[in-house]
Amino acid sequence: MGGGISGAMAAIAASSTGARTLIVESQGFLGGTLTSNGVGPMMTFHAGEKQAIQGYTDQLIERLKKLGKSPGHIVDTVGFTYSVTPFDAEAMKHELELMVVENGGEILYHTMLGDVKTEDGTVVSITVCNKSGLSEIHASVFIDATGDGDLSARAGVDYTIGRESDGATQPMTLNMKMYNVNIPRVKQYIHEHPDDFPLYNGDTSIIETSSRLSVGGFDSLFREAKAKGEISIPRENILFFETNNPGEVILNTTRILGHDATDAISLSKAEMVGRKQCRELELFVHKYIPGFENAVVEYTGPSIGVRSSRQIKGIYTLTAEDLLEQRKFEDTIAHSGYPIDIHSPDGEGTKHQKLVWGGMYSIPYSCMITESVKNLIVIGRCISATFEAQAAMRTTPTTGAIGHAGGVAAALAVQKGTTVQDVNIKDVQAVLKEQGAYLEV
Repeated sequence: MGGGISGAMAAIAASSTGARTLIVESQGFLGGTLTSNGVGPMMTFHAGEKQAIQGYTDQLIERLKKLGKSPGHIVDTVGFTYSVTPFDAEAMKHELELMVVENGGEILYHTMLGDVKTEDGTVVSITVCNKSGLSEIHASVFIDATGDGDLSARAGVDYTIGRESDGATQPMTLNMKMYNVNIPRVKQYIHEHPDDFPLYNGDTSIIETSSRLSVGGFDSLFREAKAKGEISIPRENILFFETNNPGEVILNTTRILGHDATDAISLSKAEMVGRKQCRELELFVHKYIPGFENAVVEYTGPSIGVRSSRQIKGIYTLTAEDLLEQRKFEDTIAHSGYPIDIHSPDGEGTKHQKLVWGGMYSIPYSCMITESVKNLIVIGRCISATFEAQAAMRTTPTTGAIGHAGGVAAALAVQKGTTVQDVNIKDVQAVLKEQGAYLEV
């Protein structure tokens, strides 16, 4: 259930491993946050010089590169992580569809999850709603790729929400895409005002090392606008990323606090707050940032971006210590080098904890399954992880790798006639390697 990057990779992997596979997706296209929330670029596929995420997730990027719809993995000129991967969102929608269909998978769009029927610790069916009305879908194994753990929650799986101390989640963000940005003029301002970009420590040369610009800063301009009451966004700077298309940028700057992505009313109000902040942001960049004078808003969203909501309680819970100490697991199914990146649930500020340069952590299969449900695999950002650990593994390349593993495990469970808990992890790892995934096991 769910056709975001994790769900799409799961479907591609499951169908290519021989399972009859159906993606049930609420939108009319695949890609999730990357295509329906305006998220971009993908970051990061790397841990230092090593490419930690390969397999089907990277095959998607290679297909886009051949079409001229992505420059591939390039230097992160924000200076935060190793690489970023810009892309054209419309091309991604089509390529994901092709990858699913070419491998034998099927897709059901415009369909929402309504209910889940369970018996004796097994999901028997899900009830969905679409233009055809209400219907039931039966399967041997179900994959929860909803991002919010919707299927799991309705199946009775225990979960947590947000920060362990008070349940607060990372803020949501409504991204805004603009085109006709004069990137050379923006770069000129950055070079002339290095103090406005603290991550560069006075050396702005990094912005010339990549074919697309990613930047976080304009701190003094943002403070000035906030002091004048022109900006109500509770964050400290402007963050934007150039897409595959030169002069087109995604502004990842709005910050919507105190809303619950699992509550329809709260989520609706969050969308409205996000649009208000985007309007402020549009006026701000036109007035304050050189190079944006003639920039045009292409769209917002279209849906709000959610960083965190439910986390299932799996057989194992990934922790910050697991990541920072680079612990190895016998049931490792994916790796990542993206750091802990917590956008404050309380207002301004972003907390980071990085591994040593080139450090790479492991994600175990036992975070994706529960003690209570025999035929449910959970993938994406809602796997079993603490608040801090989830803030690292939530990004799209990592969730793509997790989805790839979930699809393989689901297919093998069906083929072997076992529960998801009894799948032979060595078999899963062997198939993942055959399908091009990178695994240090």
